[in-house]
Amino acid sequence: MDFLQLFFVALMPILKVLLITAIGTFLAIERFGILRENARKHMNTMVYYLFTPALICSSLAKTLTFKSMVMLWFMPLNVLLIYIIGTALGWLLVKITRVPHHLQGLVMGCCASGNLGSLVFIIVPALCKERSNPFGDVDVCYRNGLAYASLSMALGSTYSWSIVYNIVRIYSSKISNVAKVEESIVNPLPGTETDPEDHSKCSIRALFTAEDKSQPNDRMDQLEVECKVPDEQAQVPEKLKIMKHLKILADKINLRTLFAPSTMGAIIGLTIGVVPQFRKLLVGDSAPLHVFQDSANMIGDASIPSMILLLGANLQGIKGLGMQFPLIIGIIVVKYIALPAIGIGIVKGAVHFSLIHPDPLYQFVLLLQFALPPALVVSTITQLFGVGESECSVIMLATYSCAAVSLTFWCTFFMWLVL
Repeated sequence: MDFLQLFFVALMPILKVLLITAIGTFLAIERFGILRENARKHMNTMVYYLFTPALICSSLAKTLTFKSMVMLWFMPLNVLLIYIIGTALGWLLVKITRVPHHLQGLVMGCCASGNLGSLVFIIVPALCKERSNPFGDVDVCYRNGLAYASLSMALGSTYSWSIVYNIVRIYSSKISNVAKVEESIVNPLPGTETDPEDHSKCSIRALFTAEDKSQPNDRMDQLEVECKVPDEQAQVPEKLKIMKHLKILADKINLRTLFAPSTMGAIIGLTIGVVPQFRKLLVGDSAPLHVFQDSANMIGDASIPSMILLLGANLQGIKGLGMQFPLIIGIIVVKYIALPAIGIGIVKGAVHFSLIHPDPLYQFVLLLQFALPPALVVSTITQLFGVGESECSVIMLATYSCAAVSLTFWCTFFMWLVL
């Protein structure tokens, strides 16, 4: 199959995504107002807690087995490398373009994450369904492509909510912590009211010790006496100190996000698919409890169109926000030039050393993961923290507009490369 034929095969799935995105944008304009801000937030919540976990669980349970998991061992490492390399490139971009502090987490998250869910789930099966499909038998290609896309979606969702979530959280929490300190000084908790003058003295003491060491010693000593904690409160048992440090460590790591609904859906789906007893009980028309699997399929089918509609809805009303043009160009270069080029070296190197099995479709999916635009969950994460929502929309608009061209080119080139 020549390069031009591969180009038209790669173009069809991209057009589907563009059409659904345009519908989302159309529904969000003021004249219709169907997907307004409140509606988008509620829809994001449904996607996060219900649609995506159901899709991941049902797809993995239906398509993956223990044998296929052993064969696909390289994909988790491949996706992890994407996030590590993307974060490093994003950090360099932040330093070069001097991004404002509250947007640094957003920029690194956009460079690190890729839309490993909906786009892979749309592009790969759609390519297999094309009559001129270059990957062989349509049924075999579709079945294998669904398995690869399901695992890609599970990995992308897990890494996004464990890595990108915490990157954005770390940079946004520094701002929110300042606000919380100021609020606690102005509005103390019930039962802890103290003299406002004492607060101001203690605050001044903290400022002196942190920033102004040139103050006279007698003034510093006076403030220290006024802010001293009573002895009975200062004598904290060692056990309580240890528990306090453990709690602080757990808050910093934020273990709860590692078990997000999508992650739990992936764990349940993998367990059902890998354990033969569960698979016979739940998967297939002859399974006694197949109604649960069918229900999860029906709910999960709403995930992909919902996410793409939300993408289109978030792309409207974002003019004049003053995003730095070099920053936008930098993100596009990272996502569509640097990462795909690095990905070709990684995947071809893995093939050379026989680390992955020589399935052209599998190699194509591994390469495609390096060339995808930022994950849609980045938009959801910014809405959850209330940081950089408008800027995220600008980045999404720019990157997904370029994706229409870049993905078509890279899909064509990757198919030519692996065949």
